[in-house]
Amino acid sequence: MSVRSANSSTRPHKMKILNSSWYSGLLKRPLDRTSEEVERASIHLRDMSATEKFHHCLLQQMALYARYDQLDEGVLVIRQGDYGVNWYLVLSGSLAVFTSENIRLKAGPKLCTLTAGASFGEGIFTRNPHQISVVTLDKVEILWLEYKDMKLLWERHREMMDAAITSLENLPNLNDDMRKLLTGRDGATLHYNLDPASPICAEPSGNMAHAAWVLRTILMGHHGHMIRDRKYHLRTYKRCMVGCELIDWILDTFPKVDNREHAAGMGQALLEEGVLTHVCKQHPFLDQYLFYRFAEDEDISGPLPTEANLERAQEDLFDVLTFLAQASPDAALRVILRKLPEDRAPDDIEIVYEELLQIKSVQHLSCTVKRELASIIMFEAHSHAGTVLFNQGDEGRSWYIIAKGSVNVSIHGKGVVCTLGEADDFGKLALVNDAPRAATITLAEDNCHFLRVDKDDFNRILRDVEANTVRLKEHGQDVLVLEKIPVPVDTNGSFHSEHKYSVMAGTPEKMLEYLLETTMDPKKEQQTADTFLDDFLLTHSIFFPDEKLCAAITNHYHASADSTDAQEDGDFVLSQKKCVIQFVLTWYDLEPDKFATSTPVSQFIESLTKSVAQDCLAYPGLIGDHEALLAIHKDRKSAGTNKVSKMKSFFPGRKNHSKSNLGEGEGEKKVPVRAGDEYIFKVYCADHTYTSVRLPIASSVRDIVLGARDKLCLGHDSVLCEVKSNGERVVFKDQDRFVIMSLSLNGRLFIAPREHLDALTPVPEQEGPNISTMPVLEMMSTRELAIQITLFDWELFAAVPEQEMMNKVFGTTLFPSGISANLDHILFRFDQLQYWIVTEMVLVLNVSKRVQLLRKFIKLAQHCKELNNYHAFFAITMGLAHLAVSRLSQTWEKLTSKMKKTFSEFEILMEPARNHRTYRQTISTLTPPVIPYMPLLIRDMTFTNEGNKTYYDNMVNFEKMHMIAQTLRTVRFCRSQPLELESVDTPKVGTDVRTYVRNLHVIDNQRILTNLSHKCEPRKG
Repeated sequence: MSVRSANSSTRPHKMKILNSSWYSGLLKRPLDRTSEEVERASIHLRDMSATEKFHHCLLQQMALYARYDQLDEGVLVIRQGDYGVNWYLVLSGSLAVFTSENIRLKAGPKLCTLTAGASFGEGIFTRNPHQISVVTLDKVEILWLEYKDMKLLWERHREMMDAAITSLENLPNLNDDMRKLLTGRDGATLHYNLDPASPICAEPSGNMAHAAWVLRTILMGHHGHMIRDRKYHLRTYKRCMVGCELIDWILDTFPKVDNREHAAGMGQALLEEGVLTHVCKQHPFLDQYLFYRFAEDEDISGPLPTEANLERAQEDLFDVLTFLAQASPDAALRVILRKLPEDRAPDDIEIVYEELLQIKSVQHLSCTVKRELASIIMFEAHSHAGTVLFNQGDEGRSWYIIAKGSVNVSIHGKGVVCTLGEADDFGKLALVNDAPRAATITLAEDNCHFLRVDKDDFNRILRDVEANTVRLKEHGQDVLVLEKIPVPVDTNGSFHSEHKYSVMAGTPEKMLEYLLETTMDPKKEQQTADTFLDDFLLTHSIFFPDEKLCAAITNHYHASADSTDAQEDGDFVLSQKKCVIQFVLTWYDLEPDKFATSTPVSQFIESLTKSVAQDCLAYPGLIGDHEALLAIHKDRKSAGTNKVSKMKSFFPGRKNHSKSNLGEGEGEKKVPVRAGDEYIFKVYCADHTYTSVRLPIASSVRDIVLGARDKLCLGHDSVLCEVKSNGERVVFKDQDRFVIMSLSLNGRLFIAPREHLDALTPVPEQEGPNISTMPVLEMMSTRELAIQITLFDWELFAAVPEQEMMNKVFGTTLFPSGISANLDHILFRFDQLQYWIVTEMVLVLNVSKRVQLLRKFIKLAQHCKELNNYHAFFAITMGLAHLAVSRLSQTWEKLTSKMKKTFSEFEILMEPARNHRTYRQTISTLTPPVIPYMPLLIRDMTFTNEGNKTYYDNMVNFEKMHMIAQTLRTVRFCRSQPLELESVDTPKVGTDVRTYVRNLHVIDNQRILTNLSHKCEPRKG
C-alpha cells in the first residue's frame, strides 16, 4: 500500500470541487454558507446510514460548521506524533489504523479498521499527540471539524455528541496492540500530564505568578513591540509575543544565561505553571516562531502597566530572572519526561539517565537498567492533597518515585501508617510480585510530582537485560556475570555496531583472571575504551585486599608454566607472563606509594622480580619487563629515603592545638600524614592544666589515656573526650584511632574520671578571637589572598590519597587500619574557611567597615572561582550565607547592586537542586588543575555505598565499584596537571599573607556568633 501524506493544517486534504452536489455549501467557510445550503446538507446527512445515530439538531449544527472532503486510496489523514487540529467523521469508505512503524514496513498489521459512521481525532480535546496514524484504504468521504468549532459543538450539545462519537474500545476488529493502547499503560494514569503544553498545577505558585507579572510589566512598558496583536494564516492573535524573540530578550537582559536552551527552560517554567500559554495551547515553550501569551491577557482585558508598576518591576527584574534561571533545568527535564518514549532523542535519554544516577530509589539497579529506565520513565503531577493514586487491593500497574511533595500510606483497619517524602518510592513490590496493592496511597499535600515506571515497560527491561546477560559458572555457582553491550565501531569512515562484554559482577579471583585474559594481552587490539582495569585497580582494596591480590597475581604468573605441556608453544607462556607483569606495572603507575608503604606489596614485588630474573634465561623476551621491575625497586628506595628525611621535620607542633598547623610550619610545604607519623597530643584536665604525650598519630584512645594519666596522676577509670567550644562533650571509645583528626574547629582533648565528666568546661582560648583582623586584611591584596589560599588548599588536596576517600566512606569495619587524616584535614579546612568569614564579619562593629569587608570577601570568592578553587569558593560563599551574616540587613543594603548581583550568581552556582546540577555542569567544562568541592565528592561516594550492596550471591557487585571509581577518577582528573601560581606582591608581603591564611583563628560557637551579630545590628523592635 502506498501512502501519500496530506497537509493537516486547517484544510488537511485537496478537495474535489463539485458545487452541484449536496455538499457544495460544506466546501465554503461557515460564514459564507447560505441557509439553503445548510438545510440541504442537513437533510442529506439525516438520510445517510453513517449519521443515523446523530440527533437532527446536532446534524443541523454540523451542516453549519463541518467541512466535506473526498479522499483517494492511500492518503495519510493523521500522523502518529502530530498534534491534532481536526475531528473526523467517516461517511463512506474505510480507513486503516497503524503505528508509524507499521506504515514504514508497509506490510505491518493494522491496529483496526474504521468504516462508515466511525469518528476519530478526539485527541484534540486532550491536546496530546496522536498515538496512531490513519490511512485511507479506498475512496473515502469524510466530514471534519476544526478544533474551535468542535469545542463549540461539544459545549452546546455535549450529551448528543457523547452519544454520537465512536467508542473505539467497542470496535469488533481491534487487535491486542490497539486494546493495550486504548486501555493505557496504567489505566487512568495514561492521560496525566503527557502534554508539555499544559500546566502541571491547578494554580501557579506565588513566586511564579510574580515572575510573570514582572516580565509582562517590563515587556509591555519598555518593549511594547514584543507584546502586540499578530496575524497568522488570516487569523489575529491578541496581545502575544514570539517565543524566539523572548529568548533573545532574556539573553540580552540577563548575560548569566549563556545559551538558548537555558532561556527556553525559563519560558517553560512559566508555561507549566499556567502563567504563560501557547495561543492555541498546542506547544510547550520552544525557541521557534510560535505565539505565546501571558495568562493575564487571555481575556484581552489585562491592565496596562503604570509608572509605579514599571518602577517596582524593574527593581525585581534581576531577582525574577535569577529565580527563573534556577527553575529552568527542572522545567526542561519535565518536558522530556512528558514526551512519549518513542519521541525521546538520545540526548534526552542521556539527560534523564544522569538524573536517575542521583536518585537513591534506583541505585540498586544496574547501569544498563537505569539507562533503559531513562527512555521510558514518565512524569506525573497531581494538584490537590487528598487525591488517591491507588487503593489497597488494586492491580499494581506502576512504580512511583516522589520527585516533589509527600504521600500518606494507609492500610485498612490501621489508618495512615507512614508518610513518604521526596526521593522515596512506592508501588514496586506489586510489580515485581504481580500482587495487588498492599496499601492505599493518598497525596499529603498539594502539587505533588512523581516519576512513574509502568509495569509492562519495567518487565520488558528486565527481560531484555537478562537476555543480554552471560553467566559463567563453576561447580554450579555463578562466578562471573557479563553484560553484552552494543558499541559503534568506525571502519574506514563507516560505522557499524559490534558488541563488547562488560563485567557486572564476579568473584575477585575470576574477575582478575578475566582481566588478565582480555585486557592485558598486547596482541588483542582494544577497539573501545574500557575502564574495567582502571575500576578494578582503583577499588580492589574494597573486595580484594593487597595480600590476597598479590597472592592471586603470583599464582597466575606461575600457573602459566605449571599448566604447559611439552606440545604447548612457548610463546603462549611468555604472553601469559607478560600479561601479569603488565598488570603489575599498570598498578604501580596508578598507586606508586603503595609499593613503598605496603609490606605485602613490597614483599610481592621483590618476589616477582626474582622470579622474572630467573625466567629471563628461558624467556629472553622478559628482559625488558625485568628492567621495568628493577626501576620500581629503585623508585621505592628513593621514596623510602625521602620519607625518612621528611619525618625529622614532620609535625613541628600544633600552635594553640589548631589543626591548621598540622603537617606544616610557617615556611614548610604540606607533607602527607602517614599512620606511623608521631604527634604531640595536648591533653587537658578539669582544672585546665595539661600535659603533652608524644605518640604515633594513629594511636588508639587507650594508648593516649595510658600515656597521659600517669603524668597527671589520675586513676585507672579515666576516659578521653573532646570538649567543644560550646561545652558539648564527646566521649571516645578505647579502640578509636586518629582522634586528633576528628576534633571540631576549636575542640580540645580532655581526660577525667568518668564520673567527673560533667565538670569539664572549655578552656578560654576555645572561644576564639575577640578582635577582628580587619586592619591586617585591609593591607592585603584580595588577589594575593586568593592565591595563597589556593596554594595551601592545593597542597592539602594533592596530599589526599584516593584510598583515604574509601577509608572514610566504608569506615573501620572494612578498613580497620585505614587512615583518613589527609582527607579530614582538607574537610577541616573547609569548615575553617567558612567560619573565618563569619568570625571576621561579626567582629567588625562599624557598618561602613563591615560593608567594605563584605565587598572584599565577595571579591575573594570571585578570585577563588577564577583560580578553579571551588573548595574555597563554596566555603567563603557559605560563610557569607551563614545566618549570623545574612541577617545583617543594614550591611547588605549598603552593598552596590553590582556586588549583590555577583553574590546572587554565586548562589545560583551553589544551588543544591537536582544534586548540584549547576555546579556539576560548570566543573565538567574546566581544565585541570581544579580544587573541587570535596564534601560533595564524599557525599557522592557515601550515597553510592549506602544505596548499593557490595556483594550479592557471593559475587562482587562491580557496577558499584564502577560508580565509586568514577568519583575517584574525578579527583585524579582535577589534579592531573600541576598548579602553577605566582605571588602578585613582593616576597615579604607574599610571605605575610601566606602565614596569615595558614593560621586562621575562628569562632565556631554558634551562640557567640549570634550574640556578636546582634551586637552589630540589634533586632528591630
